[in-house]
Parts: sequence; C-alpha cells; structure tokens
Amino acid sequence: MPDLSFLDWPFLEPRHRDWRNRVAQFAASEVPRLIDHDDVDGTCRRLVAALGKADLLAPTVVQESGGRFDLRALCIARETLAYHEGLADFAFAMQGLGCGPVSLFGSDEQRRRWLPPAAEGKAIAAFALTEPEAGSDVASIATTAAADGAAHVRLNGEKTFISNGGIADHTVVFARTGEAPGTRGLSAFMVEADTPGFTIAERFETSAPHPLARIVFTDCRVPVASRIGHAGDGFKIAMATLDVFRSTVGAAALGFARRALDDAIAHTRRRKMLGGVLADLQMTQAAIADMVADVDAAALMVYRAAWTKDAGADRITREAALAKMVATEAAQRVVDRALQLHGGAGVVKGNKIEELYRDVRALRIYEGSTEIQKIIIARATLATAGS
Repeated sequence: MPDLSFLDWPFLEPRHRDWRNRVAQFAASEVPRLIDHDDVDGTCRRLVAALGKADLLAPTVVQESGGRFDLRALCIARETLAYHEGLADFAFAMQGLGCGPVSLFGSDEQRRRWLPPAAEGKAIAAFALTEPEAGSDVASIATTAAADGAAHVRLNGEKTFISNGGIADHTVVFARTGEAPGTRGLSAFMVEADTPGFTIAERFETSAPHPLARIVFTDCRVPVASRIGHAGDGFKIAMATLDVFRSTVGAAALGFARRALDDAIAHTRRRKMLGGVLADLQMTQAAIADMVADVDAAALMVYRAAWTKDAGADRITREAALAKMVATEAAQRVVDRALQLHGGAGVVKGNKIEELYRDVRALRIYEGSTEIQKIIIARATLATAGS
C-alpha cells in the first residue's frame, strides 16, 4: 500500500483523493487482465479502450474552448497507474500528449472531431516531434509541409522514436512551413494514419517495450484545415504542450519510485539475514531513509508544479523542468537501491523490481533529457536573477 499522506497536502483538494481512488481501483481490478507483455500493441489498444470505457481519459483532453487541463488530476493518474503497471501509465499519458495541441490550440471543429473519440478510448493519439537529427533541438526539424494548392500541404520527411507509432489513429506532426528561420517557421498538423504517404518505416524494441516507431512521409497530402493553430505557431504549440505534460513525466517516475520503495520495505522485512531480517541492518535502514527522502522530494516538486499551473499560471516552464528533473533522477536512485536490496532476485526477469528498473530509465530522456531540463532551469533562473 503506497503512502497516501501526500493527498492531504495543501496542493491538493478532497476531489483529488476521490479521483486517485477511482484510478487505483481500476488499476488493481482491470489492468492485470489486460496486460500481455508479449503483445504490447494489443495491450495498449485494450488499455486505451478500457480507460475510456471507465471514463478515466476525460482529464487528458480539454473539450471546451478556453478550458484548462486539471494538471493535478493528470499527475495523480499517472503516478497511480505507474505504481501498478508501466504500460497503463503509457496508454493514459499518450492520449493526453497526442491530443494536447488540439486541446490547447485547436479550433472548435477540430475539438469536436478529434477529442471526443480520444477521451472515449475509441481513437489512439500520437505526438511526432523528434527526428533523426532533431530531438531536443527543435529548430533543426527538417520535415517539410509545402503548399499544394490553397487547401492542402504535402509532408515530406521522417520522425523517429514516436510513441504509439504503429497503433495511433491520428498523429500531431510538426513540420517546417518556412514562415521564418528556425523555430519560427514550424507548424503543427493532425495527420490520419490512413493518409497516403504516411508510412510506418520501422518499429523499435526497447528495454521497456511499448509501441515505438519511425514514420516516413512521402508526398503525404494533408488538408490545411488539419493545421492546428496558425502557420508558424508549431514551436509555441509544441512547447506549451510539453509545458503541461512534462510535470506528468515526473509523476510517472514518482509512481515507479513509490512501488519500488514499498516492494523493498516488504522484502527487507521478510528476508532473513544474520540472525534477523534484512530490515534490521543499519545499512538497509540508511538506504530506506534515502529512498523515502527522494520520494518525498519528488512528490513535492511534482505537485508544486501541477498546483502552480492549476492556480492560473500561464506557463510553468521552470517548475515543470524542475519537477521532471528531480523526480526522474530520484526515481532512478530509488529503483536502483530497491534492486540492490533484493540482491540476485532483483535482476531476474518477472520480478517487479527488474521490470521497474527497465521502466524508469527512459523517463530521464523523453520529453527533454535531464541535461535539457538543467539548461531550461538555469536560463529561467538567470533571466529573472536580480529583477
């Protein structure tokens, strides 16, 4: 049983405890029967459908024009789902990230077209920003969207490491439309998976398996009406979306860390060692104390960022970067210590700790690596120093 005392912190409201209980009940009762780690595509499809049927995807979209995300609800859901199963967290999170540009910048018509099916779990979303030579350096995006008459553009280029690639029904694609150099010449388009010229060129197998692909666009003809926001707004759209969902990556890391801590405590209490149990040893207690400190520090950063956004802040770039950096780095340490306390059993496939060790590692990379978060934090701090 995870420590739920954080739900009483002033960052959160009574409704968040009720929301956490709903998600936890779903994760405990429904998720296990949906999981097949040898069929991640099928698993993710089942998870999205089940989450939608249970009305748990509603916070991943903002269907009303001028509405706002409930970032605390998103963080609680990701933490809770990650505690139980990494793929459940992934399926939930990608609906939000893949629909984020439409939620934040879409027209009323685009909202009506794409958001209800995603919230109901009837359509799977994806977010395609990364390219072979353009990861954190968004200004280097080379995929182009050239005008093809007044009503269409043609996409040419490729995206890589795209989550939900291969199973998504629609994908937000960021491409160069050339209004200005660098980041000012990008636009965002929603592209349906069955559009001619949209090709899944390669699927990737990773240490923590989930749907991941390289996508190639070859004269992929897309209506201008599928452009999200204005021409040239792509960078703003991408950064505003990440500004919301970056904090939730920290929440997922927190869920992994809490599970690792709980499993480590249970294991050390029953593992016989030197005439007692492993938990009796001072070095074990020191490790547990470090893990508890890391978990609490991560939780404070995550829910501070989420509260700040929900309280009305336009942007939380610095707070979100701090939350992601602190929480993911802390979770890596917690899971590593938990595995060490499990000894040889910790590296055996099928052990939850071994699974967590694989699950947690990617979080320090995607949606901006730890090194990128440090640059963001430092620049934001320097920009306001002495002001």
